[in-house]
Amino acid sequence: MHQVLTLAKKEFRSYFDSPIAYVVITLFLLIAGWQFSTSLFLNNTPDLRNIFGIVRFILLFFVPALSMRLISEEKRLGTIELLMTLPIKDWQLVLGKFLSAYMLIIVTIFLTLIHYITISILGEPDFGATFAGYLGLVLIVGVYLSIGIFTSSLSQNQIVAFILSFGIVFVFFMLDKIIFFFPGFLANILEYLSIDYHFNNIARGVIDSRDLIYYLSVIIFFLFLTVQTLESRKWK
Repeated sequence: MHQVLTLAKKEFRSYFDSPIAYVVITLFLLIAGWQFSTSLFLNNTPDLRNIFGIVRFILLFFVPALSMRLISEEKRLGTIELLMTLPIKDWQLVLGKFLSAYMLIIVTIFLTLIHYITISILGEPDFGATFAGYLGLVLIVGVYLSIGIFTSSLSQNQIVAFILSFGIVFVFFMLDKIIFFFPGFLANILEYLSIDYHFNNIARGVIDSRDLIYYLSVIIFFLFLTVQTLESRKWK
C-alpha cells in the first residue's frame, strides 16, 4: 500500500499545480452555494436536502470531467509505459489514481459543510439526515470515479473517455426512473442497480448494509475491469 499512497499523494498535489483543482472546487461551490441560498431565502427551508439533490446531479458531469484524464492522458503522452517500468503493479497504479481524484472531490464536497454551520446558527438541522446525505454522496463519488477511470483506460482520447463515462453513470442514475416501463421482476432488478435508488434509501437516514454492499461492489467491479484493461496490453 505504500506505493499506492505515494502515487495518490503525488497525483493529488499535481491537481493543485494546474488550474484543474481550483476550477473544479470553485464551480462546484458556486453551484452548491446558489442552490443553498435559493432554498434558504426563497423557499425558507433551512436544510441541506436541496444541496444533496443538486450535488448528486452535477456530479454526473464533474466526476467524468475530472476522471477522463486519469489514464487516457498517460496513454496519449506515452508515459503509461514509463509508469509500467517502475516497481508498481497495475492494481496499485489504478488504485493510486482513483484515490487521488477521490480525495479531491471529497474535499470539495465537505467544503459545503459551511452551509451546515450556517443553518446550525439559524436553527436545529437534523444531524442524522445530514450525515446520511454526505455518506451517500461519498459513496456515489466512488461509483462515478470507478466508472470514469475504467472508461479512461479504454481510450487515449479524453473526450471519448468523458462521453463513455457520462453515458454509463447517466444510465445507472436513471434506472429507477424508468422502471414503470418494465414488468415487475425486471423492474426490481433495474431498481436495485440504480445508483439514485440506493442514495435515496441512505438519505432517509436508513443506512442498510445492502446499500453499502451495492456501492462497494460496483466500485470494486469497475476498478477490477480497469486493471484487466491495463493488463490486456500484455497479451498483444
